[in-house]
Amino acid sequence: MTIERAIECSETCQRPQWDSRLWLAPDQENYKKNEEVMLSCPEGFQPSFTKIKCSSEVQPLSHGKPVYRVVWHGRDSRGGWIRIQSNVECVETCQRPRWDSRLWLAPDQDNYKKNEEVMLSCPEGFQPSFTKIKCSSEVQSISHGKRVYRDPWLGGDSRGGWIRIRSDVECVETCQRPRWDSRLRLAPDQDNYKKNEEVMLSCPEGFQPSFIKIKCSNEVQSISHGKPVYREVWRGRDSRGGWIRIRSDVECVEVLQVVPGTLEISSTSIKLNWTCRLPDACQRMRATCRLAGPSFPPCEAEEVKGEEMLHGQDGTFTCPSLQPFTDYSVTISLPPSTILFTWLVRTEETVPDKPEKLWLDPSTGSLRWKALPSCKGEIIGYQLNITMRSAQDGSFLEMERLRLNSSVTEYPLPEHSPSSSYVVTMQGLTAAGAGAAFLWESQTNSLDTPRPLDISCRSVRDISPSQGTAVLPLRPIAPHPEVAREHQLIVAAMRSGTAVEGTCLGEPQPFNASQQPSTYVAAVLNLTAPMDFVLGSGTHGQGYHNAALRPGSDYMVLLRLVRRSQQAEKFTCVCYSFSVVAGQPPVPWRGTVIGMVVLLALLLLSAGILWFVLSRKRKSLPSKAKDDN
Repeated sequence: MTIERAIECSETCQRPQWDSRLWLAPDQENYKKNEEVMLSCPEGFQPSFTKIKCSSEVQPLSHGKPVYRVVWHGRDSRGGWIRIQSNVECVETCQRPRWDSRLWLAPDQDNYKKNEEVMLSCPEGFQPSFTKIKCSSEVQSISHGKRVYRDPWLGGDSRGGWIRIRSDVECVETCQRPRWDSRLRLAPDQDNYKKNEEVMLSCPEGFQPSFIKIKCSNEVQSISHGKPVYREVWRGRDSRGGWIRIRSDVECVEVLQVVPGTLEISSTSIKLNWTCRLPDACQRMRATCRLAGPSFPPCEAEEVKGEEMLHGQDGTFTCPSLQPFTDYSVTISLPPSTILFTWLVRTEETVPDKPEKLWLDPSTGSLRWKALPSCKGEIIGYQLNITMRSAQDGSFLEMERLRLNSSVTEYPLPEHSPSSSYVVTMQGLTAAGAGAAFLWESQTNSLDTPRPLDISCRSVRDISPSQGTAVLPLRPIAPHPEVAREHQLIVAAMRSGTAVEGTCLGEPQPFNASQQPSTYVAAVLNLTAPMDFVLGSGTHGQGYHNAALRPGSDYMVLLRLVRRSQQAEKFTCVCYSFSVVAGQPPVPWRGTVIGMVVLLALLLLSAGILWFVLSRKRKSLPSKAKDDN
């Protein structure tokens, strides 16, 4: 044959050695540079690139000359050419599903690899029955000894699993999941619902939705350009079975509400007022009181049988005859087992029981007692009142009031003379106050035979009813007066043994001229040495008034020294008592003493004269006898 034109050497690429199942068109051993080649695979498979072309690129220089190598490029989904980095293979694929034409697939391809996830969407106001799919393959039949595959599609369900899609996926007119109370439970639980699809609503225990069954629909909102514009609405089934439009958010409503501020808790009872917000749901309600847990000795509590059927839309429930400081469970329920309200509550504390025993340990000289259990309240401590009186001086009284920690079970008695007598009362303390007191009495010289403490106040002689005064001879109470000098002089218009102890411990009121109190502070003295104090002189100062005494009144006066520490108060008192009798002349005590001294001197002088006369008479008797003889 005749060659019409010159023969040229053209740059070519060898057929790529890739997957043997690949079909190349044109089917050649060599391809020109930039010649496009179509790739295909047997049915059920798809090449990773459907169109390729060969080219060459410069490798590193060798001996100063460029060295070229063959490379293949493939066309991607956007129509661009990218370098093929690995072998092209026939990959098992599924054809694009032929479903609703309104469906949008992402990525948008004609074929999809096995297990490649594809997102589905629809125009606004519509929703696909599956939003995520992936292709798989399963054996449909055996033909001529070979397996025949089909392309099943799997869809993602609401639980995150994959289920087989058995019918065409369509763009269905839907409503979005309503954005109501976050506590609402929807069944089925989906992000979108078909038009007129019925959905069941429920709430956590003790709550109920305002609608139990709902469905979505569309209604005409307006007309735009001659066409109706629809909007999404939800309808709920009412108590008569009809469907009504839901105009506000559906909420989980508390079926039974305990009225705020009506909860009353005492040490022996619990009381509450209740209101039913959904009367149809409150039939056959039952309220119960029970111990919240087991009780153990020594604080063993009896089980209560507080149970009551509740009727109507509101009422009051009371749990009576309860134990103090005990946990109870109050429950209101509907049969068979729906809990509408439950409340764990502890009854209030009350004062503790009386201590069982208080004794003196002879080896240590300390009082001991058995710790109280926290049955009626948390034991926060013990209060001890120790009264000491001296048998040698009945006017002397020392009282100590202590508050000890709950962990303390002993306390040393103050050291005094062997003739001192003690009265001790001890009480347990809770937040509700002090309980009943245990009384212990003793005399240090006779512990086995306790006897009442005698009270005898010192007398006062220099009293002037007309002037309303009395002179008290005072001495410092403390053994070291320079350490504790401030003494109070307390006046009480009464006279009894209990009044002495109560006045010594009490807090007297300031003097009021218009209404004179029964007990008041007459003076505050820096007493460091013995002195005579005129009571009723009329002087006054900050917090005290030395008011004139009233004729016809009986008075008790205490000279008091108070010492306080973090856990104790000590009151030491010396008692004086007297009466201001009307018409009684004042008796100056100094004149009385001088008169007595003068009288005593006269008596001594008379006795001396009498002795002198008698002695002279005895001497004259013998002389007279001689003369007679």
